Amino acid sequence: MEIDLVGHEGGNSQGEFCLTLTVTDIATGWTVNRSVRNKAQKWVFEAIQHATAVFPFPIIGIDSDNGSEFINNELYRYCQEHQITFTRSRPGNKNDAAHVEQKNWSRVRELVGYYRYDTARQLDLLNRIWELRSSP
Repeated sequence: MEIDLVGHEGGNSQGEFCLTLTVTDIATGWTVNRSVRNKAQKWVFEAIQHATAVFPFPIIGIDSDNGSEFINNELYRYCQEHQITFTRSRPGNKNDAAHVEQKNWSRVRELVGYYRYDTARQLDLLNRIWELRSSP
C-alpha cells in the first residue's frame, strides 16, 4: 500500500492544522483515510495503526514519501514486528506514489476541499466522514 498526508491548511500554513492520512492498496484501490491534528509522528503512527487494523486483508508492504512523519524508528519497528515490507519513494518523484496521489484528489480534495480545518471538532467530523467512506 502507498501512504501519504494531505494538509488542510486552507492556504495558510501557519500554526497547527489537520492533515488526512490516505492509505491505498495499489492492487485493489481499497483506500482508508484517517485525519490527525498535526504531522507529529505520534498522531501519524496512530492513524497508520488504525488504517491497517480496518483494512479487509493483511498488509504486506507500505510505501511512503520521505517525510519524518513516516521515516522513523517507530514505524520501522512496527513494520518489522508485523512482517511488513517498508519502502520509500525517491525524493522529488511524485509519480512514485501515483495511486495514493490519485486518491488524495478523488477521496479527500473532492469531498472536503481545500478549506482550513484546525479545531478538535473539525478533526472529529473529518474522521466521521472517513469512517463512512472506507472502500475502493
